[in-house]
Amino acid sequence: MAKVFNILSNAAKKAMPYALYYSILRLQGRQKAAELAALAPALAMAADNAQFCEKYKGRRCFVLCNGPSVKQQDIRALRGEIVFSVSSGYLHPDYLHFQPRFHCVPQVTYTKMGRDGAIAWFNEMHDKLGTAEVFLSHTEAPLVQEEKLFSGRKVHYVIFNGTFDLWSSERIPDLCEPIPRVQSVPIMCLMIALFMGFSEIYLIGTDHDHIRTGKYLYFYEPTVLKGMDTSIDAQGNIIASLHDELQGLARLWRDYRCIRAIATKHGVRIFNATLGGMLDEFPRVSLEQALNRCADTQR
Repeated sequence: MAKVFNILSNAAKKAMPYALYYSILRLQGRQKAAELAALAPALAMAADNAQFCEKYKGRRCFVLCNGPSVKQQDIRALRGEIVFSVSSGYLHPDYLHFQPRFHCVPQVTYTKMGRDGAIAWFNEMHDKLGTAEVFLSHTEAPLVQEEKLFSGRKVHYVIFNGTFDLWSSERIPDLCEPIPRVQSVPIMCLMIALFMGFSEIYLIGTDHDHIRTGKYLYFYEPTVLKGMDTSIDAQGNIIASLHDELQGLARLWRDYRCIRAIATKHGVRIFNATLGGMLDEFPRVSLEQALNRCADTQR
């Protein structure tokens, strides 16, 4: 992508008057500087993430997402593994048995939830997370600080800014800097796991098949977030337009493909241990096979 950008930049330079071209470059430079200045407080918070750089180099982890297929898998077998949970995944009845190490929440949409709804969700989350450390978007920091949420828990912030469109596979996203915005929380977990240095990453519950089933469901019954999703009705039926759903899926698959390219470039193996679902960007393994692979690696 960088090569394509350079070609287009050179073409623009030849096509535009000299003064106009360099005026645009200066404007872009000032805009970028202004964006960085606006992000200064967030960058100060994100600097704390340096502690995680390659902390788990060469190890394995599991990313447990919330697709309904999770109900058909023996998740208790993850006890003793390094597990990332997401969003309302703490509602799994065995959550405290396998005790995830990290819990990830992408940028919160307040459209229907509102401030009070977000506070109620974070409080429920805090009550049920056990000892998990939390990763949030930097946009949630003011709410967390003002309302004194997650008292006594380690909370880390990442800066979502930009997309994967021009991202190079040479670069693992650096959690101390802005990283691409995500279409779905598994992408957030994968970026964090790559930064942490894991060499094998297993996805569970990434069903992503709502376009086929017509429903967007979870392995749990929503609690404080029930009725908050404006794209589905009370029964989980998709009410958003097909155009919007297809656009969202196309972007999500592009993000997965970019993550796959980064992982491949850096010798990291990502496997899909979801039972069913439509995600086809990574090799398939069963959860049992994944755990057996892990056991063999430990010997």
